[in-house]
Amino acid sequence: MSFNSGAKLDPSQVEDVRGSRIGGRGLAAGGGGIGIIVALVWVLLGGSPQTGETVGGLVGQTIGGGAGEPGPASSALAECRTGADANASEDCRIVGYVNSIQAYWTDEFAATGQRYVVARTRFFTEQISTGCGVASSASGPFYCPSDSYVYIDLGFFDELRSTFGAQGGPFAQAYILAHEYGHHVQDLVGTLSGGTGQEGQEGQSVRTELQADCYAGVWANHAAATGYLVKLTDAEVADALDAASAVGDDRIQQEMQGQVNPETWTHGSSAQRQKWFMVGYQAGSPDRCDTFSGNP
Repeated sequence: MSFNSGAKLDPSQVEDVRGSRIGGRGLAAGGGGIGIIVALVWVLLGGSPQTGETVGGLVGQTIGGGAGEPGPASSALAECRTGADANASEDCRIVGYVNSIQAYWTDEFAATGQRYVVARTRFFTEQISTGCGVASSASGPFYCPSDSYVYIDLGFFDELRSTFGAQGGPFAQAYILAHEYGHHVQDLVGTLSGGTGQEGQEGQSVRTELQADCYAGVWANHAAATGYLVKLTDAEVADALDAASAVGDDRIQQEMQGQVNPETWTHGSSAQRQKWFMVGYQAGSPDRCDTFSGNP
């Protein structure tokens, strides 16, 4: 997805602590994000996270350690000033996506008389201390409600292609980020805390994740209207749907253990994830993202 070259980026919404290995006690095993993939594989192969929660069920819980010291944007991120920079650099592209996602939700909240609180994204490598415990790169991208940060090791995007067979593409990255910010929206409106800990294809955990997928689709509908991005193409929608399929519980289970067990799902099937992204994208309204009623 291309950026308007003259769009003004705000790199303060992203912090870069790559190269710093921040240790501590505890382990963040996914934080309700798309990127519980490696942790999920671990469980499918017989292990378990240290949290006692279901995989991806760390949302709302602090398990040890604390948030790392806030870090300013690196000199590289400080150079992310315009849409032209976002078109030329992956780091700046992520900054641009974060800016666009939060611009949309700021306006959406304001339209209903509410105030959206900006959440920063933090780049890291290897591991990092967060308000939800110490996370490793194996955790994948996740949102921590205890400190209102989205955490991501950008190497996850390579894993998405090489390990899980997604086509990739810039808008696959945008979908993943928009999903994590969907959890932040849930946190702000109060629907996040009660949405985890119940597995199964119709459980609360799956419904929470599918709503974040739907919110990602809602933003995609309005992405161009934020002024940061040009109109979304059909090919870019296909990249988002492909990424959603790649991280479906059924697809991961089939590939990793040769069978599918819907009773242990935490994020939803490939078809469910694609469905709810498209519900949000086609409707363009978060009001249509009620995954908690009826059949998800």
